[in-house]
Amino acid sequence: MTDPAPLLLKGGLVLQEGGDPHQPQRADILVEGGRIVDIAPQIDEARLGGKGRVIDCSRRLVSPGFVNAHYHSHDTLAKGVMEEKPLETWRLLALPPQYPKRSRDEIRARTLLGALECLKSGMTTVQDMVTLYPFDPEHLATVVEAYEAIGIRAVVALQYADIRGIDTIPFWREVFPEELHGQLSTAAEPDARIDQLAHFEDVYLSAAPPTDRISWALGPSAPERCTPAMIARTRDLSERYGLPIFTHIYESKGMALQARLEYPEHGGSLIRRLKAEGILGPRLNLAHSVWLLPDEIEMLADTDTGVVINPLSNMKLKSGIPPIRALQDAGVSLALGCDNCSCSDAQNMFQAMKMFAMLVHISDPEPGPVQSVPALAAATKGGARAVAKADEIGSIAVGKRADMVLIDIDDPSYVPLNSATRQIVYTEGGRGVRTVIVGGETVVEEGRLTTMDEAALLEEICAVIPTFREDYAAIERRIMRLEPYLAEAHRRTWAESVGTNRLFTGQERSGAPA
Repeated sequence: MTDPAPLLLKGGLVLQEGGDPHQPQRADILVEGGRIVDIAPQIDEARLGGKGRVIDCSRRLVSPGFVNAHYHSHDTLAKGVMEEKPLETWRLLALPPQYPKRSRDEIRARTLLGALECLKSGMTTVQDMVTLYPFDPEHLATVVEAYEAIGIRAVVALQYADIRGIDTIPFWREVFPEELHGQLSTAAEPDARIDQLAHFEDVYLSAAPPTDRISWALGPSAPERCTPAMIARTRDLSERYGLPIFTHIYESKGMALQARLEYPEHGGSLIRRLKAEGILGPRLNLAHSVWLLPDEIEMLADTDTGVVINPLSNMKLKSGIPPIRALQDAGVSLALGCDNCSCSDAQNMFQAMKMFAMLVHISDPEPGPVQSVPALAAATKGGARAVAKADEIGSIAVGKRADMVLIDIDDPSYVPLNSATRQIVYTEGGRGVRTVIVGGETVVEEGRLTTMDEAALLEEICAVIPTFREDYAAIERRIMRLEPYLAEAHRRTWAESVGTNRLFTGQERSGAPA
């Protein structure tokens, strides 16, 4: 990709590093070679040297681009297909191990659809922890090519595991008749036909990324789904290539209970297991982290391990309220994700930021610190840190890549403009996003995608929807027959104690929230 032409943003209200988060000052921003080279009250247009373009930002709020630090592109066609489901049931309805092998056309379409939605709600970077099952090298190539084509910044990680799902969920082996065990799976399943990690290293990690907008991460599905050998392999690859790691932890009570049952040598703690295996640290990011205990939070703080909060999916999947305030008080670095389209339903960072703040408010009867600034920071700087790009993105500052969002301050959400940050977090829903800039390139302008023919893209997506719907309907019918067993395993899990309670029930019960 050649460097985009110079760009001069004139007169915007700029949420820049170190500035007032509520009443930002007007400034001009000069972009050259995809990076911010100057921010000043007035920058002469002559500095463009007759090249590039000027964008009038006098009626725009200029924000850093949002970083979706936990996202899965594999189910973007499934938004709106279901209401609330327990996590363990949802996995059977939504995730690739339950589906027939997908076509390359569908892989491309669903990747582009998710990226389009992310861009249009102001996300300039996504961390895609993509499951491709059964694994096909062409499918991974298609994912990467789709991200290149649409122009979003993508940090791509294969999601992998080497322990079968049925062996990682409490009570499934006991509750389900043996003849049904083959129908059970989780987020990622072992694939004996190919060593996915070896392929990923040989083809991608060992070579330079195709563009500066594509980079790599590692995606062990969850510690309980990975043997110690797989965790060690992940740690070694991370160290060798300097890669961030993303994994799910304690998303549901079932995942916390599994740790209590399976790891007595680590005090029933996945965090203690990961510490013993030497993988805790600044490269590791733990998605969800709903059922953490206080001592585990301290271990994360001590090791500078990051957490990615996913409030939308945690609510819909009955997983619970993450201990955001306790993580903040301990000094744990927090990022934000919008997770799967089939459970959050929206790749919308405004929804995620608002839910993040609201959950903190409702988690403690005592008034606490303001949450709009931390919520916005989690969606920008925290996400940049999670994807190992804190020096590159996440804020508007000289030297950073020019990833920015221009928001319409004439939209009713900002009239009157009492606090830019509070109104982004509590008022905006995405309607105000007008222009999105990635690496100095305007990829969305006045609400329209510029890198591809949007109408043709929507036709391409629509062409694969009928097959997906047929397959989803067949899976739904199959899973309906499993419902009594799923419900029984779920009830047994909720009858157990794991030392805390993260689900609001309106009742006093053992294990009050920590």
